[in-house]
Amino acid sequence: MDPIAVAPVVQTGQISLWHLVMQASWPVFLVMLGLALASIWCWAIIIEKFFAVRRMNAANDRFEQLFWSGQSLEDLYVSLGSRPTTGMGSIFMAAMREWKRSQDAALRAGFQGVQKRIEKVMDVQIQKEMGEIESRLLFLATIGSAAPFIGLFGTVWGIMTSFQAIANSQNTNLAVVAPGIAESLFATAIGLVAAIPATIFYNMYSSDAAKIGTRLENYADEFSAIISRQLDERA
Repeated sequence: MDPIAVAPVVQTGQISLWHLVMQASWPVFLVMLGLALASIWCWAIIIEKFFAVRRMNAANDRFEQLFWSGQSLEDLYVSLGSRPTTGMGSIFMAAMREWKRSQDAALRAGFQGVQKRIEKVMDVQIQKEMGEIESRLLFLATIGSAAPFIGLFGTVWGIMTSFQAIANSQNTNLAVVAPGIAESLFATAIGLVAAIPATIFYNMYSSDAAKIGTRLENYADEFSAIISRQLDERA
């Protein structure tokens, strides 16, 4: 075999990933860049949600200990009034504020409607708390489902570029075909790198959000029952 014909192939086989990115055609380069930025943003969301879920669970655990410690609702309301609250604490504070606003009217016109207003306030607060936990999860779901197809677009374009290079040079040498095939496969790889963790963590955090939502709703039902008993005693 002619050594001169083999040399370009050996040299081309040493192409680095950085070289593939910089030598890619503009459509493939934009696909790679977009997927890389999407992957970075996904990991930022993943890390932020990790700490958000931990903070929410820890805050709920601390509040449950205070709530069931035996102190009165008034004392707990006063002690939490000067501190920022989240999760169950925010639901409790919202309900107690509505209870305070409704007391004077309830004493004059009876307690009808107070229970419903308090339950409505707690439902609204639950939606606010869940909105914070579930925010930006849709982006993870979108990247998890769309990134492989975006990478596939880069793959198809790279293969088309390879075939065009073959047609223009009228040469099927590996040195002509390899760069386009390599960059197309690299685009697919970046799409999978973005999609796989986005899908995994979206499913995980969706499950965590559902558990937190169930916990908040159960607490709201328990607190609603306590308020109902107190209203019946005052009626």
